[in-house]
Amino acid sequence: MMRTRPLKVALLGCGVVGSEVARIMTTHADDLTQRIGAPVELAGVAVRRPSKVREGIDPELVTTDATALLKRGDIDIAIEVIGGIEPARALITTAFEHGISVVSANKALLAQDGAALHAAAEQHGLDLYYEAAVAGAIPLVRPMRESLAGDKINRVMGIVNGTTNFILDKMDSTGAGYQEALDEATALGYAEADPTADVEGYDAAAKAAILAGIAFHTRVRLDDVYREGMTEVSAADFASAKRMGCTIKLLAILERAADGESVTARVHPAMIPLSHPLASVREAYNAVFVEAEAAGRLMFYGPGAGGAPTASAVLGDLVAVARNKLAEATGPGESAYTQLPVSPMGDVVTRYHISLDVADKPGVLAQVATTFAEHGVSIDTVRQQGKDGEASLVVVTHRAPDAALSGTVEALRKLDTVRGVASIMRVEGE
Repeated sequence: MMRTRPLKVALLGCGVVGSEVARIMTTHADDLTQRIGAPVELAGVAVRRPSKVREGIDPELVTTDATALLKRGDIDIAIEVIGGIEPARALITTAFEHGISVVSANKALLAQDGAALHAAAEQHGLDLYYEAAVAGAIPLVRPMRESLAGDKINRVMGIVNGTTNFILDKMDSTGAGYQEALDEATALGYAEADPTADVEGYDAAAKAAILAGIAFHTRVRLDDVYREGMTEVSAADFASAKRMGCTIKLLAILERAADGESVTARVHPAMIPLSHPLASVREAYNAVFVEAEAAGRLMFYGPGAGGAPTASAVLGDLVAVARNKLAEATGPGESAYTQLPVSPMGDVVTRYHISLDVADKPGVLAQVATTFAEHGVSIDTVRQQGKDGEASLVVVTHRAPDAALSGTVEALRKLDTVRGVASIMRVEGE
């Protein structure tokens, strides 16, 4: 039976995503009512700048006092699209204290304080949903948290930042340098005026922490994620990658150890074979490759950012939370029963592509090979070319602990015959 009294929604934040959420709630109101079993009503919109014209939103709904909106006593669900740590954290906590379930798109907050927020939601018997915090419109959190709940996920590898993928794709397809590709991304609106969070991997690391917690049923915080940006990736790196039949992507990689006793979480640029599904992900799209014990390999692909795509994920959560409200139930909360430790990057086993500037004289290759051997790192291939007393040496290793590879690089820097380390990059996806 359809309930006639509406569920009232407070929208916290009305920027690019929030305005799209409000638009869809208005234009699809009848459909949402049928899907939920009751009307949903936008009962208030908390903003910082009330004088800004917001098309399609009744000015009477707009307020600068988000706390008062949550405390007024008639709000059922809050949608938080403010971003950042504060005031978002305080507002979500206030919502729980006043019996309000929360839908959030706040990856930074969830990566830092997800455990505390989940605990608060559970304490008050409420929902905390956040599909939009990872990979925009791509259904990923719910499939991992619910559809794969009976399976064992061993590895997640993905492109979870559209800005960096756009830049690297342009460098690969056009031969552009990093700055040129970044300028194009900025002009098209894919990159912020300050792109640090994207290009230095902070955004991807926050998403990696959230996904690792879901995949491995353990608590993984932002500080647990190894992070390396992509600002040093060059056209020469792409040329080397092409010679290997690879391309370069900024990847989030989450793995369960072979013995099942620990996990690792990392974000860094890596070469991947052109045959790998992630290699064909172009422009600002995202894709996540999940490897589960029973289900096998699964690929999730789609737009990872933008107002409408992200709003789609927010509205999907709104429908789920609203249905739970009507049923006087809650959906799945945090699952952290395994309490697995997060191993440091040094324990990760991977391959390296190392480009060295060396003296062009006899014995250099033998000296370099000896250095690798002394650190227990086996060489897969070597390519050398030289001219006028200078040469470049490209070494691709077999898989070895990252600590051993790092130690090898430090030792190489001390050799008299090595003029410099031109580039270092991991090789993944094989």
